[in-house]
Amino acid sequence: MTGDHQTLALVLFSVFVAVTLGITTWVSRSRRGSAEEFYAGGRLFSPMENGFAIAGDYMSAASFLGISGLIALYGYDGMLYSVGFLVAWLVVLLLVAELVRNCGRFTLADVVAARMAERPVRIAAGTSSVAVSVLYLVAQMVGAGSLVALLLGGTSEAARSWTVIGVGALMVIYVSLGGMRATTWIQIVKAVLLMAGTVALTFLVLFRFHGDVNSLLSTAAERSGHGTDFLAPGLRYGGDWTARLDFISLGLALVLGTAGLPHILSRFYTVPTARAARRSVVWSIGLIGSFYLMTIVLGFGAAALIGPDEVRASNAAGNTAVPLLALDLGGGAGSTGGTVLFAVVAAVAFATILAVVAGITLASSASVAHDLYASLRRKHAKQYSEVAVARVAAVVIGAAAIGLGLLASDLNVAFLVGLAFAVAASANLPVLLYSLFWRRFTTRGAVWAVYGGLVPAVLLVLVSPVVSGSPESLFPGVDFHLFPLQNPGLVSVPLGFLAGWVGTVTSTEPPDEARHAETEVRALTGAGAV
Repeated sequence: MTGDHQTLALVLFSVFVAVTLGITTWVSRSRRGSAEEFYAGGRLFSPMENGFAIAGDYMSAASFLGISGLIALYGYDGMLYSVGFLVAWLVVLLLVAELVRNCGRFTLADVVAARMAERPVRIAAGTSSVAVSVLYLVAQMVGAGSLVALLLGGTSEAARSWTVIGVGALMVIYVSLGGMRATTWIQIVKAVLLMAGTVALTFLVLFRFHGDVNSLLSTAAERSGHGTDFLAPGLRYGGDWTARLDFISLGLALVLGTAGLPHILSRFYTVPTARAARRSVVWSIGLIGSFYLMTIVLGFGAAALIGPDEVRASNAAGNTAVPLLALDLGGGAGSTGGTVLFAVVAAVAFATILAVVAGITLASSASVAHDLYASLRRKHAKQYSEVAVARVAAVVIGAAAIGLGLLASDLNVAFLVGLAFAVAASANLPVLLYSLFWRRFTTRGAVWAVYGGLVPAVLLVLVSPVVSGSPESLFPGVDFHLFPLQNPGLVSVPLGFLAGWVGTVTSTEPPDEARHAETEVRALTGAGAV
């Protein structure tokens, strides 16, 4: 990349960082310091504001960089991510949003603990929430590293490493000083920027092909080197039974995982009522649906105009397809238009990463403080001490995410997010649905559901081709993979539901019918909700 690219993009990066740090500083001066303010922003956001924030929280580096890159490399099979991420919101809207807002205060564990023994349930749910959040954070770190490495020198390892460290430091500042209120406004700004940038790129791609989508697809197929196979299922997930099962496993994780993501669930507590939570989801579905339809155009546009070989040469996982597409649409390398468009897209992608990591870090630090710390010291924990612990937890989680992000720098960010979704669908979704809809569910069932999904999911990832046994693994030089699938969802999600059922039917304690009835009324009517 030329010096003009670097200078302009760095200026835009700096402007966005300065604006977001200004928001954080302003909020940190005006906040009251209570747990409700830190975790839920005082519950003062409107449905539209919260809908934009949800969209900003959800449309991550995996969406903007990873999905488009996978479509550019694998065509039809890459679209699974776009479809899965979008369809998942129907589960959230119909089964989760309103009920979670009525039953909880700040975290997933609040919903489950409403009718269970608090301490074991909070420890289990808090542990799984932190595990999911760290996996999701790693994907954002990898996306940031790939983007800035492209900007500052192609495959510069030093640029990639320092970028990951810088993003980690910024997210800790956002969360520690501004809490949910600052994080929400950063996400709203980011959602507006991302939608504007994506609309502009989509329009330019379609304009290049005179609005002829058939011409776009045929050119992409021809440039891919795979012919019509590029537009048909099976290029990435076809062939042997392992690849086909991986396709099913990934789809299951994407569709079910969203409803178990801690940073998405926490957004339902930032509005005053359950009705507002439901309307927030409607707003977010409109924004997210439009966005994912456009990522399909961007992915095939990158395949047609850049070519999979050039995309892969820039970044083996395809994470830089969209910035390269922007450079070409603007007039190519060295042109003023290419320089400006590339810099704008790079800055928008960087804004995307910063906003998402702030939301995830806040949710995970809330789980540490509100669930783990407060459950271990329930009688002595005060609001101010709990918030202080959350700030310290943000630093620790940020450090862990930085280390893992440096280790996983060569993996596709959408693929990494797929792993986080699998863990969320395996550990968090079973306990959430059982708690809301099963009258006989017990504390043992809740704990077993969490660990019965979390432990297999994590172990299966560790012994999968993701970690060892292939050139694309984290440790390509060794081979200790025992599990053939790259995504564990097909096995770990049913195990989570099964463990919850076994734990309940073998429990010696009778289910608390009265507390379930109270929770059910509260979930459906909002009576007694915070």
